[in-house]
Amino acid sequence: MITLNVEGMTCMGCVASVETALKKADPSAKVAVDLPTGKVDVEGALSYEAAKDVIEATGFDVKS
Repeated sequence: MITLNVEGMTCMGCVASVETALKKADPSAKVAVDLPTGKVDVEGALSYEAAKDVIEATGFDVKS
């Protein structure tokens, strides 16, 4: 499992956008988003870099 720190998510719509984008990139991925902390856990075939690219393409910033 990888954990990414995502900035810019402010609502459940943001959470849904991130979840949808990650599941589109890896349909078998398990995605858990914690809105208050900005943490996104991804368990599946995506690498950290691939998941980061997907999230950033959705319009959010990923911090190391």
